[in-house]
Amino acid sequence: MARLFIDAQQKKSKIHKEIYGHFSEHLGRCIYEGLYVGEDSQIPNRNGMRSDVVEALKDMKIPVLRWPGGCFADEYHWQDGIGPKENRKKMINTHWGGVVEDNSFGTHEFMELCRQLGCEAYVNGNVGSGSVREMSEWVEYLTFDGVSPMAELRKKNGREESWDVEFFGVGNENWGCGGNMTPEYYANEYRRYQTYVRDYKQDKKIYKIACGPNVDDYEWTQEVLKTCFRHSQPFQHGFMDGLSLHYYTHPEGWEDKGSATDFDEKAWYKTLSKTLYMETLIKRHSAIMDQYDPDEKIGLIVDEWGTWFNAMPGTNPGFLYQQNTMRDALVAGINLNIFNKYSKRVRMANIAQLVNVLQSVILTEGPRMVKTPTYHVFHMYQCHQDAVLLESHIDTDQIGLEEEFLVPNLTESVSEDKNGKMHLTITNLSIEEAYPIDTTIAGRSVEKAVGKILVNEMHAMNTFDEPETVKVQNFDDIQITGQGISFVIPPCSVVHIEVE
Repeated sequence: MARLFIDAQQKKSKIHKEIYGHFSEHLGRCIYEGLYVGEDSQIPNRNGMRSDVVEALKDMKIPVLRWPGGCFADEYHWQDGIGPKENRKKMINTHWGGVVEDNSFGTHEFMELCRQLGCEAYVNGNVGSGSVREMSEWVEYLTFDGVSPMAELRKKNGREESWDVEFFGVGNENWGCGGNMTPEYYANEYRRYQTYVRDYKQDKKIYKIACGPNVDDYEWTQEVLKTCFRHSQPFQHGFMDGLSLHYYTHPEGWEDKGSATDFDEKAWYKTLSKTLYMETLIKRHSAIMDQYDPDEKIGLIVDEWGTWFNAMPGTNPGFLYQQNTMRDALVAGINLNIFNKYSKRVRMANIAQLVNVLQSVILTEGPRMVKTPTYHVFHMYQCHQDAVLLESHIDTDQIGLEEEFLVPNLTESVSEDKNGKMHLTITNLSIEEAYPIDTTIAGRSVEKAVGKILVNEMHAMNTFDEPETVKVQNFDDIQITGQGISFVIPPCSVVHIEVE
């Protein structure tokens, strides 16, 4: 019997909706074929955006979308992607597959996609191969309504009013594909570039995000913050609002990341053990941030995370296309529970990537579309968006097959939404064992409890021929007790329970 304790009166941090964010890069079939098919496509679309994908993402309640990269961001020159499509420059996508990028999806198309999705825009600027002027003019083009060269250019290209850009990344992975910079060099570049990311709308401040560390590069975090805070008062003028963190989960080495679908029990537990490392990374990077930002005003932005396996056999290895199983569903549930728990510091997260790349929520093949197990986890967890984290703790046992990769059998997080409903999300990491859970809820009574569950065997996936092998089902076997609720969570499952 596992015991879950919830203190309904101990309300903690807000779980910002952007923790449930996503990432779209000019990589493989994410943008082209996945999100954008063009206005003349026979696939149903609205202004070029796939109608089936847009509707599925709206139903999932996508809150924010990051674009255009990723590594692509630091070789992307935004003026190549505006104006008449026949006049836009073509280029080779040197990072991803060596294919021709025709720039038919650019600034106007991205902002139109965000409009259709009803989500916020997170634009990533080019520090690696761009200039201060180029970045400054992009912000002006996007957000300025007055008289200026860039505002006039935007109007010439068919957009009279400016857009709202909620988040702006000043560079991406500048320790690697974004310029191979040292932390001190990048920090000084950040200080310079961010100065010209102007707030043209006084009532709509742009949230500026600095390039943070790769995985456990604690020196990067330390030196970037040390340099950025030297001779500056950051919070008096919106100097830095967020610091990014990138961490991908894969069971094997960097060269051979393992198969997305052909894995054994050892690889299952090894993968889940490695994804749990996210909590250590958040705690340790947050501790460094606390030295410079004890009031936790700077958000930790985990804007690239998720599973990264070998590309599916028979596909372009540079397209990073992989299938999605119940293992990915557990990875998603575990990480989202972690982000919820640390939402005082974690301000946004963006799983990589939205469609057809890495741990996608949607896969497409011509006119067909399928929702992955990861999609269903995000759909179940949307209840946490902008809710308030509640104090909770669950007793766990260590399980697994190898001492080095033991994992807790259960993870959880609990929140209360604006209507006073309580939401529990719980993952069972065991492949075979179900666990009875006895929940004590302090500070409130329970009148009603309803649940949903995603459950199947560990290799289960949705394919274009069998798109509903893994789907959300009702979870009805919940008993209301004198202290709270009790239930049995099946093996290899993700559960959401709503309590009134």
